[in-house]
Amino acid sequence: MVLTERVAPAPVKSVAEGAPPRRPNKSQGVAYLFLAPWLLGAIGLTVAPMVVSLYLSFTDYDLFNTPNWVGVDNYVKLFSDDPRYLQSVGVTLRYVAVSVPLKLLLALGVALLLNSLRGLGQAFFRSAFYAPSLLGASVGLALAWRAIFDTWVDTPDMALTTIILLSAWQFGAPMVIFLAGLQQIPRDMLDAAEVDGAGWWRRLFSIVLPMLSPVMFFNLVLETIHAFQAFTQAFVVSGGRGGPADSTLFYTLYLYERGFTEFRMGSASAMAWVLLVVIAVITAVLFRTSRYWVFYGDER
Repeated sequence: MVLTERVAPAPVKSVAEGAPPRRPNKSQGVAYLFLAPWLLGAIGLTVAPMVVSLYLSFTDYDLFNTPNWVGVDNYVKLFSDDPRYLQSVGVTLRYVAVSVPLKLLLALGVALLLNSLRGLGQAFFRSAFYAPSLLGASVGLALAWRAIFDTWVDTPDMALTTIILLSAWQFGAPMVIFLAGLQQIPRDMLDAAEVDGAGWWRRLFSIVLPMLSPVMFFNLVLETIHAFQAFTQAFVVSGGRGGPADSTLFYTLYLYERGFTEFRMGSASAMAWVLLVVIAVITAVLFRTSRYWVFYGDER
């Protein structure tokens, strides 16, 4: 019989014990060097102006004299002593409520049609439908739209409709995103549903839309934010006045008028912060409600 002696293993030192002190990585300094222009731009062009704007929203400031602290008076007067402000809120809400769903429906419909095409046909029509979105904030496009709908623009009941149609016509960006999402849906799943007897509408509502819901949510959030910030179309189509009869007085257009026409920068800053809070709240609501209708691939 051979007896073997069991030797206890030597204790293993942790990596930290006895390891040399970590030296700073020179590549980190290079990374910060390349990030410096962006950081300076973000601080100087975004963070600092926001802080100054927040301060000015509590002051009476006309761009030429020293700001005079007035507390929350600017915010109170917006809702209690300014009927044009309430008019701009109503116009903007109507624009968002109509233009966003209409634009997304057009984008989704065209994406479904393009998804059924293959080859050069899809590439050509995708580029053709996307082209108007490249001119989204173009002054020339807004002038051409005003010339086309000249009669409607001068009618208070139809002026806002022309701007809504202009926004809906520029559905190319969400369409491309929808098309990319549609191309990620497994074809064999749709073929299996068709073999089981599911028609086109059943496949659309039972397979396509649920699997496309994350993309729909993404487009909804982006387009809602963009709609609240609409300015160029309203400014050009209405001649910078929000007319006729304030029917196209968008929120951002009235903000511009307050700040750079009437030189009431304190009130304009207050309007900007109210808009920021409203967009943040609506975005938070969309994210909160997305759990009930947005489905991701890793969910069971």
